[in-house]
Amino acid sequence: MAISIYVDGSGGTSSGYGYFVKETGESFYEKKSDLTNNQAEYLAIISALNKYVDSNDEITIYSDSKNTVNQLNHEFAINNEALRNLAREAWELIGKFSNLSIVWVPRKENLAGKMLGS
Repeated sequence: MAISIYVDGSGGTSSGYGYFVKETGESFYEKKSDLTNNQAEYLAIISALNKYVDSNDEITIYSDSKNTVNQLNHEFAINNEALRNLAREAWELIGKFSNLSIVWVPRKENLAGKMLGS
């Protein structure tokens, strides 16, 4: 089965992150204060990876953060230590998937962004 997971995060004073699973309608959201936008995007992806780490399904994670997607796909360097640690955590999880893609989508097509109200 193919599973499409849309992730989104927002930083600042009312920061948080979450994901929305298109096929099941399942959603997850966690408020966590004082995150940057990039940290929130990483945490959204990590939470989705953790949820599906034991799945053999074909998983696609959609994010509207070009930066995060390109960093996780090894196309952009990561110059921030906090983000590098989050990326390492994500890559460790990514290594456990047999069929995973992380794909950029425009903000207007991000179903999680609509759901999370960002």
